[in-house]
Amino acid sequence: QVQLVESGGGLVQPGGSLRLSCAASGSIFRIYAMGWYRQAPGKQRELVARISRDGNYTDSVKGRYTISRDNAKNTVDLQMNSLKPEDTAVYYCNAAVSSSSSSPPYNYWGQGTQVTVSS
Repeated sequence: QVQLVESGGGLVQPGGSLRLSCAASGSIFRIYAMGWYRQAPGKQRELVARISRDGNYTDSVKGRYTISRDNAKNTVDLQMNSLKPEDTAVYYCNAAVSSSSSSPPYNYWGQGTQVTVSS
């Protein structure tokens, strides 16, 4: 089993910044793509940013969010700047993890961390 634990959420004023962190632990042989998703009330979960093992990334929030990872520590971070009220959501960490050299990657999710942008 693999656990993903997020931290860093909270309440921030519009225009402010937050940094989310996610640490993977457990039965890990290799972590492939890691990413962040978010789900606002009444909406579907959506991709925020994803980063491959070699550092290539895609994001849906151009210029305001930066995703990074540390393969040695099995962590992925999301730096969020210039936050807007519409960024309010539960943010989930996601990782594709294989537990052995012969097993395919499995998709794991963290429990989510609340980000609220409000004055």
